[in-house]
Amino acid sequence: MRETLERDGAVLAADLLSKPHIEALRALANDAIGARPGARLRGDVALDSILASNGPVGALAARLTSSAARPVRAVMFDKTPEANWIVAWHQDRVIPVRERREVEGFGPWSTKDGVLHVALGSHRLGRVPAEAATREAEALRQLVCLADTADVWAYSTPILHASDRAEPPRRRRVLQVDYADFDLPGGLEWLGVG
Repeated sequence: MRETLERDGAVLAADLLSKPHIEALRALANDAIGARPGARLRGDVALDSILASNGPVGALAARLTSSAARPVRAVMFDKTPEANWIVAWHQDRVIPVRERREVEGFGPWSTKDGVLHVALGSHRLGRVPAEAATREAEALRQLVCLADTADVWAYSTPILHASDRAEPPRRRRVLQVDYADFDLPGGLEWLGVG
C-alpha cells in the first residue's frame, strides 16, 4: 500500500471499518452536521477509537507514513439530494493551528467553522496555482474513487482532487481526516482533533 500511495498519491483500504465504528460515525454525523453541508470535528469521543494510533484509521496512517502520525484535522461532509454540490479540482492547503503566528510561508489566515476524483501522481507537482489545477489534473491519469461504507481512501495531502455531484442524487457522507507526522515551524502548533 505504501508504494501505491507514494506512486499514485491515493490508495484504497477496503473494508477497514467495523460495524460499531460505522454506527459511531453515523451517530456523530447526525449530531455534528445537522442541516449543514459539513462540520469541522474536534473533541468528539466517537472519533478516538477510530483515529488513534491503535484504531483502524490511525493504524493505517501510521503504516503509510510513520509511527509519529497523529490526526490534526477532521471534517465531515454530507451531500444530500437537496445539497448536492460540486468541488472543482484543488489541493488542500488549509491547516488548523492553535493560534496565529506570523511565520514565513504560512498565510493568508482564515477562520472557518463523495464521488471523489484524484489526479494520480499530482501529489509530486508541489503547489499548483488554483487557476492551473484543472489543466494540471486533466493532463494526468484520473481515478474515480468509489467506496463502500466500510472503505477508507488514503491520499497524499497535496494531491489534486475534485468531487462531482452524487448521481443519482442521494446522501453521501465523507469523513476527511488529515494526519501529520511532523511539527510545524516557527512556534506554530497543530490544533489537533482531540
